[in-house]
Amino acid sequence: MKSKPNYFQVSQGVWGMKITFVNIYMIANRRGAGKGWVLVDAGLRGSAKKIIAMAESLFGPGTKPAAIVLTHGHFDHVGALEELLTYWDVNVYAHPLELPYLTGKSSYPPTDPAAGGGLMSLMSWAYPMKPKDLGDRVRPIDKYEGIPELPEWKVIHTPGHTPGHISLFLPLNTTLIAGDAFTTTKAESAIHVLNFIKKLSGPPKYGTTDWHAAERSVKKLAALQPRIAATGHGYVMRGKELQTQLNYLANHFRELAVPSQGRYVKRAAFADEEGVKYVPSYTESTNIKLKAAAVAVTAAISVFFITRAVISRR
Repeated sequence: MKSKPNYFQVSQGVWGMKITFVNIYMIANRRGAGKGWVLVDAGLRGSAKKIIAMAESLFGPGTKPAAIVLTHGHFDHVGALEELLTYWDVNVYAHPLELPYLTGKSSYPPTDPAAGGGLMSLMSWAYPMKPKDLGDRVRPIDKYEGIPELPEWKVIHTPGHTPGHISLFLPLNTTLIAGDAFTTTKAESAIHVLNFIKKLSGPPKYGTTDWHAAERSVKKLAALQPRIAATGHGYVMRGKELQTQLNYLANHFRELAVPSQGRYVKRAAFADEEGVKYVPSYTESTNIKLKAAAVAVTAAISVFFITRAVISRR
């Protein structure tokens, strides 16, 4: 007998599932062209069977989404996408500025291990940043019409973490799916991320390439005064706890979210609908810190495998 997938409810008609350190979401629509359900993001590579099992547990055997919507195209949000598309013949939607990274045109800017904050940042040099090539399976989100399969949800362009990052907002009950525009854990820390320790934070420092845009995006989301927020990393936050902390983050973004040093702190990367056009270079001091970071990562990995080897011999 198969065990029930370990998913959680966000709000009425919205569910999420943690896949190692990242969340995916499923939205059931009540009416209109989008009647049925929609998958938001596609998690890590190798997680397709978990996602399908969750869908069938919620919506019945053989179900498929009306569409797949991507908050952005980073590896931990699109990892199972190609495998899912062999099961489900559905449209994939993303913001026009995100399409170059989903149609093979452009890699994302390099990550920023020097941004600090924990092991997830230090290891980010190894995260895949090359584009997917979904061809005509991916469609641009119309900025006026939104997503036909999500008629009650507003699409909000929230750049900063990536150029075409979006968030989804349901005015009916003020539910927000924020992607990585902000997080409800400390995304740079392996301890926080793997254990989903609750801490409302800015976007992941190691992957954010435009901090001015990221600040504007958080202010835009805070102004919506959501009562429920589901993010790409961390647990759902609700009510006064959410509104108080999100408003505080919006009003103190530069001191709370922006790293003290790093590749994109002083200058942002620039991209258009064709992909990345400009990436700032590292300063000499940052290069020194990067070398120290590489040593720290190597040491951490060595300790991990040595510890495993010692335990296995006992």
